[in-house]
Amino acid sequence: MITLHWVYALAGAIFAAFALLGLRDRPVNAAFWGLLAVSMWAGDALGDMGNGLLVLGLVGLGASGRMRRGEGDVPPEVRQARADAHGNRLFVVALIIPATALIGTFAFKAVPDWFEAKQATLIALALGVLVAWLAGSLWLRARPGVALEQGRRLIDSVGWAAVLPQMLAALGAVFALSGVGDAVGGVVQQAIPQGSLFGAVVAYGLGMALFTIVMGNAFAAFPVMTAAIGVPILIRGFHGDPAIVCAIGMLAGFCGTLLTPMAANFNLVPAALLDLSDKHGVIRRQVGTALPLLGVNILLIYWLAF
Repeated sequence: MITLHWVYALAGAIFAAFALLGLRDRPVNAAFWGLLAVSMWAGDALGDMGNGLLVLGLVGLGASGRMRRGEGDVPPEVRQARADAHGNRLFVVALIIPATALIGTFAFKAVPDWFEAKQATLIALALGVLVAWLAGSLWLRARPGVALEQGRRLIDSVGWAAVLPQMLAALGAVFALSGVGDAVGGVVQQAIPQGSLFGAVVAYGLGMALFTIVMGNAFAAFPVMTAAIGVPILIRGFHGDPAIVCAIGMLAGFCGTLLTPMAANFNLVPAALLDLSDKHGVIRRQVGTALPLLGVNILLIYWLAF
């Protein structure tokens, strides 16, 4: 049976390839991606202490300031000529990935003896990457190593921010297990007017957005705010629909994602890749969308969940 471990093995192999390709000219980058490969391959075997030390190693390398951005090895005029020759058909290769993920999600669940049904989407996504890699190499007549070399260039441009969502989501789980949600809930309950449903909904929506702004990831804010307000007040206290409260609450958190540099992979990396003069330009453009959308999400919870 193909399980999630196969996906981790594939991801580890790709990060290991990035590390090997970077040994000669970007040793710090190589060490960073090498540690990530070890995490993918042997995370279960390392235990809590081993994984903790590995994360500290990643943080140390990322904070050292010695990770170098990827440099393009294809002249701009050559890239432009290739883009002109193929046009928008180049997007077909990229679209293979989500198409395979969508089809595989439904198809793999029909054969539970072959694929782990609970992880069908992630398995299909990994398969989509392999199919797109093969299709792109055959169509563009490029050796398979070209994709890895260009992938290394791109991942080096993104740098440590590539693993920020994973780390922040783990931080949210740590906060939830350590009782941060209960502590926050105690403070918030004192601030909400007694018996005020609307006040509780506003506190939950704003709390999701604000915690996301601080932590940079709605997945990190979700366990904290849901434990603090969502479950004890909105669901148990006011008998709200759990699906609506949690789903739209996550959307409220995503509004915070649009407003924070902590969500570096969304808001800072694009500015760097596009060479924008204002590194916070992406965030400034998103404010006009994020704030009204946050208000709408709060109202939707109030109208639909109770």
